[in-house]
Amino acid sequence: MKTISSVVEEYIKKKPFLQSALAQSIINLTSLSRIIKPEIESELGKDIRNGAIVMALKRLSDDLEFRATHKIIKVLKNIGEITVRSSLTDFTFLVSDSILDNQTHLLREVNKNKDIFYTSSRGVNELNIVVNNSLDATVEELFKHERCTQKAENLSSITVKLPAENVSVPGIYYFIFQRLAWEGIVLYEVISTTNEFTILVNDEQVDVAFKTIKDLKAL
Repeated sequence: MKTISSVVEEYIKKKPFLQSALAQSIINLTSLSRIIKPEIESELGKDIRNGAIVMALKRLSDDLEFRATHKIIKVLKNIGEITVRSSLTDFTFLVSDSILDNQTHLLREVNKNKDIFYTSSRGVNELNIVVNNSLDATVEELFKHERCTQKAENLSSITVKLPAENVSVPGIYYFIFQRLAWEGIVLYEVISTTNEFTILVNDEQVDVAFKTIKDLKAL
């Protein structure tokens, strides 16, 4: 049997932004109850009081599931070094039988200069290569027989070092990417290792993206 609490909970769980805001107690529950009241009544098939919805929201925001946000904040307060690199190009190639050989040749060029930025990730059908703009011509020459499906220029990378606890607390990446989404940041690429991740953004948005991530440490 459906109850007000169960219907309200299902509604909120389908709205990640609301769920996070509830966990941080930054939403006026009375105002929110008025907004969602029509949908809750429609689901239950009867009229209900705003006060009943407010109580359901209050219990939900106090629930242990929502307290997980506080664990996330504790991890984010311990974010380590944040490194920014600018003037990057992101190449996307279709995977082929020869593409790894070409990548090997590129790595030899990268190793000649330790200050060169290079990162690569491979999916089932695509291979991404991100390098300094100065290596654009080299990549294009080495991969001239490969099929390039996208080339994005004038990008910047932000690399973030996370504390080791990040692997045991769910929702870390969601929380970070949610904040970036709120600021209208477009992510070209996301590359991660166990305790580190790198995002690629447009040069014009790197300052806002950097500040957004840095401000997480002050939550």
